[in-house]
Amino acid sequence: MTKDINVIGGGLAGVEAAWQAAELGARVRLYEMRPLQQTPAHRTDKLAEIVCSNSLKSDEQGTAPYLLKEELRRGRSLVMEAAAATRVPAGAALSVDRIKFAEYITEKIAAHPNIEIVREEVNSIAECRMRNAEFDARTPTIIATGPLTSDSLTADIMRFTGDDQLYFYDAIAPIVAADSIDMSIAFKAARYGKGGDDYINCPMDRAEYEAFFNALVGAKSVPLKRFEETRWFESCLPIEEIARRGVDTLRFGPMKPKGLPDPRTGVEPFACVQLRQENLMADAYGMVGFQNHLRYGEQERVLKLIPGLQNAEFLQFGQIHRNTFINSPKILDETLSTKADPSLFFAGQITGVEGYVESVATGWLAGINAVRFSRGIEMVTAPATSAIGALCRYVSNVETKNFQPVNITFGLLEPLPPELRKKHRNKRERHVIQVERALKDWDEWMDNLNPNENFLSSPVR
Repeated sequence: MTKDINVIGGGLAGVEAAWQAAELGARVRLYEMRPLQQTPAHRTDKLAEIVCSNSLKSDEQGTAPYLLKEELRRGRSLVMEAAAATRVPAGAALSVDRIKFAEYITEKIAAHPNIEIVREEVNSIAECRMRNAEFDARTPTIIATGPLTSDSLTADIMRFTGDDQLYFYDAIAPIVAADSIDMSIAFKAARYGKGGDDYINCPMDRAEYEAFFNALVGAKSVPLKRFEETRWFESCLPIEEIARRGVDTLRFGPMKPKGLPDPRTGVEPFACVQLRQENLMADAYGMVGFQNHLRYGEQERVLKLIPGLQNAEFLQFGQIHRNTFINSPKILDETLSTKADPSLFFAGQITGVEGYVESVATGWLAGINAVRFSRGIEMVTAPATSAIGALCRYVSNVETKNFQPVNITFGLLEPLPPELRKKHRNKRERHVIQVERALKDWDEWMDNLNPNENFLSSPVR
């Protein structure tokens, strides 16, 4: 008989873990402290609320982010189902209407007969386990509280891990009302024509760019905690931090004009700002790559220097928040259970994966393994060639002296054998072969898992 399973945290990893466990017949208690206790970044009480970009990154075949999504789709991921149902135009990327996305998942979780949503703050792991009707100190428990874990639970996790908490600072990009964008200056297009007119683009000439750059690097920021070293996640640097690395860094980063010729001139601008559709109503657009930690008044002043945004109405300004994570290589196995206590699992960004889909992937595996542990079945690791396998291998085995969060990349995947690398010298070709190999191994792995244990129904292809 399957014991109850606790999942702490109703973010992307938590809901996926809860869903997979419940689908396997486990009774799941999903703890979410909002709205009783809010975080610095969340705004609603909905499960799976997205607080940063609404993009789940590229869904272009042959890419590492596509591979990760496709593995989850074939594993009947609830989050990927919700993303497909609430998708908004974004070229080759998979982006969602963040409000409808959270509503979809909240409704599905609330309606599942095997899931109970408990709106309470969990202060300790032991306290969570003692809330079960039949107390068991080894009740499978998944901590998926994300980078904004409450102070009390963070302290308990630190007692368990014996480590000082690791952290980095993360930033959120502004959102602009669509009807406040001057479309006599801005134009609609996707980079290199991928996706049609999915983005709004604000072109800049050299003089406009230089004026914007100078204003940006001179703008006042929100102060961070004085006693902490400032650590940024390199893949999500605030735009003002990027600018301070050199006058042209923005033009080769979030403001690159490549593949975006102005249809009125046929020429690529000197620099370009892209805005991505935020919702199905198409009345709000997020500024791509413009996460920042400037004071609100400074944001409005500087961002209105962008051509087309001179009269912009900001529905959300950029924000900064502190993300915490554990030293996973010292703590976790590739099954995502802890080495010290196999009944305790971690999933999501708190493990040191960075990104929405990466968090979902760890929740997917942790939910399945929590059920297997409860039934006395050997826990599983994902195939070595797969994206999920690569992520779990990284967080459980990488060098611990400078453990840093990571997104899925081909650099994490198992490389092709030398004979294939020699045969296929084109990087794009090698990546396509890696994806094909990974999905073949993934399907075989899914098909070969014990069907008598109701592990999963046949994967969707």
